Amino acid sequence: MARRKTAPKGNHERWLVSYADLVTLLFGFFVVMFASTQTDHARARQISAGVEKALKEGSTPPKIAAILGGTVDDKGRGNAMLRGPAFPTPPAEKPEAPLKDLAAAATLLRRRLAEEVDLGAVEIRVEERGVIVGLNSAVFFSTGDDTIEPAAYATLEKVAVILNRLPNALRLEGHTDSLPINTARFPSNWELSAARSIAMLRLFSERFGVAQERMAVVGYADTAAIDSNDTEQGRRRNRRVDIVIVSESGLRAEARPSH
Repeated sequence: MARRKTAPKGNHERWLVSYADLVTLLFGFFVVMFASTQTDHARARQISAGVEKALKEGSTPPKIAAILGGTVDDKGRGNAMLRGPAFPTPPAEKPEAPLKDLAAAATLLRRRLAEEVDLGAVEIRVEERGVIVGLNSAVFFSTGDDTIEPAAYATLEKVAVILNRLPNALRLEGHTDSLPINTARFPSNWELSAARSIAMLRLFSERFGVAQERMAVVGYADTAAIDSNDTEQGRRRNRRVDIVIVSESGLRAEARPSH
């Protein structure tokens, strides 16, 4: 009797190969998309390196690796992506152009400090010796102290940005009212007014990059009042630190270095 031939059984699990390839492709795609959206460059590089290692050492099919950028084949496909996702280099912040003259500086100061002027924290005046930015001591310092209030840094930064656009010499002039002071640190208003000027110099130099060689400090105590010391309102105006942007005519009256 002839033996009946049995038809070979079909491989019903071949779909798993295609399914595994698809899952691998989707995994790699979402990993790359995730990495490309991160602002943390170090984290992105770690993710990219992990994908690269998997592509090189794993069993990912060549076609899938080519899509992910991990293939190093005879056509050189995928080499660029092995370096990790590209992040655009942020453009360098352009420094603001130098101001042409003190008139332009005064206009800009009034515009950028309009809120502070309205609140009485800052007073801007133009005199023959230059542009004067008067800083109300009640806003910028604690009573009887030379420590600058951190809350005032934002206003001082606005001033510093404009100072850095000018080549002019700067004078930081401390003023007080006529009420006497006698503390362990400040035996009189002379020491207090000078200390506040020095505090402003240090802040402008160390925090905002204003060159120290441009600045000079002066302490006037109560000898250069701009209002009456007989009223509280007048004394409040007199307690100030003036930032003087010295004009050419004002500079001629300044002491010059001997070298």
